[in-house]
Amino acid sequence: MAKIALNFEDGVTRFIESNPNETIAEAAYRVGVNIPLDCADGACGTCKCLSKSGTFDPGDYIEEALSDDEAAEGYGLACQMRPESDMVVDILASSEACKVAATMHETEITAIELLSSEIVKLKAKISDGSSINFLAGQYAHIEVPGSGLTRSYSFSCLPDTNEMEFLIRLIPDGLMSNYLRDVAKVGEKLNITGPIGSFYSREFTKPTLLFAGGTGIAPFIAMLEKLAKEGNNQDVQLFYGATTAENVVELDRIHALGTNLKVYTCTSNETVDNHAPGFVTQWINKSVLTADVYDVYICGPNAMVEAVKTSLEENQIKHSNFYTEKFVPTGI
Repeated sequence: MAKIALNFEDGVTRFIESNPNETIAEAAYRVGVNIPLDCADGACGTCKCLSKSGTFDPGDYIEEALSDDEAAEGYGLACQMRPESDMVVDILASSEACKVAATMHETEITAIELLSSEIVKLKAKISDGSSINFLAGQYAHIEVPGSGLTRSYSFSCLPDTNEMEFLIRLIPDGLMSNYLRDVAKVGEKLNITGPIGSFYSREFTKPTLLFAGGTGIAPFIAMLEKLAKEGNNQDVQLFYGATTAENVVELDRIHALGTNLKVYTCTSNETVDNHAPGFVTQWINKSVLTADVYDVYICGPNAMVEAVKTSLEENQIKHSNFYTEKFVPTGI
């Protein structure tokens, strides 16, 4: 039995399991996920999708439905693809078109921990004892009790868990920030909806660069913990910047996550002994980045993401895959 993550165009992810010799389309339809499908015979191409990880038997199809070039790029037909391992598959349609919605979980707060004067670690356990699965790097919507409004935060924990974890920056007079500072208590209920997002860890098969700004470290903690659990020893360099030293959080936890992990930290608003002054772009040069080609992940404020992208180009750091997640506070 293979576990398959179906990623839809609007960022919603649904996990399904396939039985032996069952196609992706058959497994999806069995659980009520209606992948676009016309012929089911490999002739029309309507169910074309893209495999992002894992292996599969492509089945039988005609050239008009799927070209050789598309097949070489990882595309397949859901009506013909039979998983041979766990897979991540991009479905070329919205979740709404496939009659899928992100799942809302009623949870109970289990911990509210101040990591700094500006960053809270929030943990919440699913009330009915079930688990939530997600791709390391994805996020969820958390409803602010009594408001009917949600805010979005990346998971900072391993997938397939009953207790979710998030790192949340407190902003002045923010809706979620005020709730966490003044109201929230262990035992209170929270509605959390997910998983969502196209920023997630692919297979780490080459030297990889992670650039984190502030609480943009959260999805990377999830990714690194997944790597450690899998025993993946690929070379990874993490460049982690924050405004002040107190906001460089979870370092002991991060340093414990791999012998081939190098961590660089910096602070932009103060000079301290244990962090370099300035920004993460200071390490984007060929004296630090010596591999021929990298996979690159960036998560942080928009300005930081754009600065890293520009610096990589200017310093001619080659990359084969490039993934970004930008975030800005709502301010309310």
